[in-house]
Amino acid sequence: MKLTNAFIKGIKPSKGVQKFPDGNGLVLFCDLKGTLAWRYRYRFAGKEKMLSLGMYPAVNLKQAREKLIQARALVDQGINPSEVRQEKKRQAAIASGNSFQAIAMKWHETWAVGKEPSHARRILRRLELNVFKQIGDKPITSITAPMLVAMVKKIESGENSPLEIAKRAYSTCGQIFRFAVAHGICERNPAADVKISDVVKNKPVVHRKRIDAKDLPKLLRDIDSYDSQFGGDELTRLAMQLMTLTFLRTSELIQARWDEIDFKGKEWRVPAKRMKMKDPHIVHLTTQAIGILNRLKEISGGRDLIFPSEKPLKSMSNNTILFALYRMGYRGRMTGHGFRGLASTILHEQGYPHDHIELQLAHSERNSVSAAYNFATYLPARAKMMQDWANYLDGVKAGARVVNLKTA
Repeated sequence: MKLTNAFIKGIKPSKGVQKFPDGNGLVLFCDLKGTLAWRYRYRFAGKEKMLSLGMYPAVNLKQAREKLIQARALVDQGINPSEVRQEKKRQAAIASGNSFQAIAMKWHETWAVGKEPSHARRILRRLELNVFKQIGDKPITSITAPMLVAMVKKIESGENSPLEIAKRAYSTCGQIFRFAVAHGICERNPAADVKISDVVKNKPVVHRKRIDAKDLPKLLRDIDSYDSQFGGDELTRLAMQLMTLTFLRTSELIQARWDEIDFKGKEWRVPAKRMKMKDPHIVHLTTQAIGILNRLKEISGGRDLIFPSEKPLKSMSNNTILFALYRMGYRGRMTGHGFRGLASTILHEQGYPHDHIELQLAHSERNSVSAAYNFATYLPARAKMMQDWANYLDGVKAGARVVNLKTA
């Protein structure tokens, strides 16, 4: 039976949701509070769908029937009216500057202040390649957790380290939504509803190749004779010797500049832009390290770089130390990063505080407040630990049976 205006005005709320059909899929719903809403029930591509046509009395009976005719005409043409409506919303969002991409650009503009320009460009490029193509034109308020999950899954199925890209993209989306919530653009952050570990596969932990501590004395002796016994060059030998004493990553070591070295203060201050964690880092220069740097000064003191390559203004290659280890017979057994792992293992076994070791390795967990202070924390204790470590290396290299670094 067709609905009438009189009938609709007489509808009262009940214990459950009431449905009043008007024919051809048009239904008037009444919820527990008596709120009336028009819905169009239809089938599309073999599935049942429902389209909202507005609230009564803002949309009266006559207007609801007119909207029904328009929606049915689209279905007859093989067009899903729900998708048409979503497209109109997307276009409206783009026009009003409320799309995810528009808000993301505002976030990036604020976030990039004080960041390395190259890092800021990488983040923006990742958004352009992996995120904007999927959800960039959608109204930010319409994006749900399942949409973000679908985006991550699509990224994960791609090429070139997709798992890592997916994780970083999801994390960046979370930051954008927090920005939007903070500025009253949307009420909640859908990225907070799902952890990335719930969505993507965990990447297997791959431990860097490194020798056992018992093989360290021979490695140290091999390094000392790299340019005489193995046909290497002195600059590479000095780089490896310095790496054993400083705990720096390969790229952080080989890109070193003389203006970072304070011989008087016995400190190597690595600027934030060269560190993986993007925080400044201090390395205490032991007696042994200063000796190596003095020799390097004689070799490359006329340049800005401590480890220059044959090309002007270029540093030693990242693979130089790795290939030197290969030449000495350590292929598959040791890498440049392995020196850090060895130092961490031995120092922990010798009872040095975990915080001191982690800070000296420059990969301790930090937050935005403490990051500015961590790089200079425990400096006196770290300096003593570094000198103990250097003395220990001298001892084991000479064949001593050193049991405790603190008395090496």
